[in-house]
Parts: sequence; C-alpha cells; structure tokens
Amino acid sequence: MEIGSVDVIIPVYRPGKEFSSLVEKLLGQSVPPDHILIMQTLEEGENLMDVTQIRASHGQSFPGDRDKSKIQVFPVKKTKFDHGATRDRGAKHSQANYILFMTQDAMPADDGLIENLLQGFSGEKIGIAYGRQLAREGADILEKMARLHNYPPEGRIQTKADVERLGIKTYFCSDVCAMYDRKLYEQLGGFVHPTIFNEDMIMAFRVIQAGYGVCYAADAKVVHSHSYTCMQQFHRNFDLGVSQTQYREVFAQISSEKEGAGFAKNTLIALCKRMRFFKAFYFALNCAFRLAGYKLGRNYPRLSKKMILRCTMSPGYWRDYRG
Repeated sequence: MEIGSVDVIIPVYRPGKEFSSLVEKLLGQSVPPDHILIMQTLEEGENLMDVTQIRASHGQSFPGDRDKSKIQVFPVKKTKFDHGATRDRGAKHSQANYILFMTQDAMPADDGLIENLLQGFSGEKIGIAYGRQLAREGADILEKMARLHNYPPEGRIQTKADVERLGIKTYFCSDVCAMYDRKLYEQLGGFVHPTIFNEDMIMAFRVIQAGYGVCYAADAKVVHSHSYTCMQQFHRNFDLGVSQTQYREVFAQISSEKEGAGFAKNTLIALCKRMRFFKAFYFALNCAFRLAGYKLGRNYPRLSKKMILRCTMSPGYWRDYRG
C-alpha cells in the first residue's frame, strides 16, 4: 500500500521520565511520524514543557534539528480539558493523511506500530485502525486476563454486519492507540464534546454507520495496562454509564451489560480452575463495584450534583456541565 503521512497526537498531564521513552520509540518507528503533537494539560502556574528537554530528561539529547522540529507542544488549561475536545483540538493542528491518538502511558512494543496500523487501512473503506494492548511487565493476573479478553491475538474488521455477532464490541475502539483517516474524521465532525468518556467508541459508531469499517490491527502492539482498585473501577464505570446515557443513539440498541457479564463469568471460571480462589473473590467484589458505578452513571440525571461529584473520576467535567 502507499504509505501516507502520519501525525501522532498525545494528551499529557504531568508526564514522567517514561514519556521521553515514548517519544524516542515513536521517532524510531519503521515508519516515523511526521509530527508528534503534544496537548499538555496545565495547572494554574505550571509551564509548558520545553521540547529540547523531553529527551534530555531521559539522559539523552536530540540527534539533530530534524527530530526536534517534529515535536510541537500546545497548552490546555486543566479546567478546559475534555476527552473529545482536547483530542479534536490536536487534530485541527494536523494536515497529515492519518492521525494517531495515543496516551502518555502507552508504550510501543516494537518499531512496527505505525506501519502495522497503516496496514489496517489496506482493506476497502477502513476509517479507523486501533492497536492491541498488552499487559505491562509484572502485571497482575487480572490485568493479563482483561487485556487478553479485549485485545486477542487475532485481528478483525468491524462493520455493520457484525452487530448481531459482536454486539457492543462492533463499536469497540480505544484512543490509547487508534489511527484515524483524517479526512473522514473531519467529514464526520470529529470527536463529540463535551465528552466525559467513550469519545473513541462514539466515533467508531459514526464511522461504521457511514459505511466504513473499523480495523482491530492485532499486530500493532502497545504495552498498556492498569490494576484498578474497587473504588477506581466504581468511578471509572460511573463515567462510562454517564457517557452511555448521554449518547443513547450509540448504546441504547446494544447492551454493554451482556458483554461485561460474559467477561466476568469467563474470568471467574478461569480463576477457579486455576485454584485462585482469593483472586476470584476479589474479582467478584471488583465487578460489584463496577456494576454499582455503571448503574449509578446510567441514572445520573436523578442524582444531585453533590452525589455526582462523589461518584465521578472527572469532577472538572461537571464544573460547566449544563445538560
């Protein structure tokens, strides 16, 4: 296939030393990006990062002005951060054929990430290609099982024809590592905002409804996983429930609860077969917190503002919310 230009867009907030490793790995890809556009969220009084120090913080310096000129940093006030709006603003700075959205804690597993994502567009009418997420080194068994469930080793193309077979997974996509055809992205209006969660799945829904496919490119791999506590899962799933209520046109017709129940059942069975009974108990408790958060999120219009702020992981979103 003909290789098009690629810009990488990364929202960051107080990045650590590992961020310089991410930049280094992106610049060292077999198909390197044309630009790395960093959307840096700033607290009051914080300064924009110095591009020349991104690598210096990792004990290295830029090999030359060519790589240095590829990196641009744009400020985002913390009070104005929004999952959809911040990424959309980054997209507006790009003129590339493809835009790759990543998060600051996702690390390319090899130098073929961008090339393999581009290969995902070699099929007919593909609008998005998203990568496989691998569990980090030393990850808990629950992290590993969750990653394997959501990101299997086999790739696939998701289209309208898959709704009956895949259910909500038809619209699954993650901006932890997802590449978009920029022109189609713009034609569809970009990410919706304000968005508390799920800007990626909402866009995948629009892409599929427009007659295009979403490619899960299993050969495009990043290392990215988390071990969330019960309360962290509660807050995360509360916001998930809120987004599904706010965008009923995407989520009302297909239940995500069925998908979640299937994952929970299979994981519990697998843990018990391995005699990991304590892990099974903890996972069941964790699932209860997830379900409670999700149910409250789906019913957020009935909750007081005070209650919402106790439940959400995104209090800034509600500051100016008028819905």
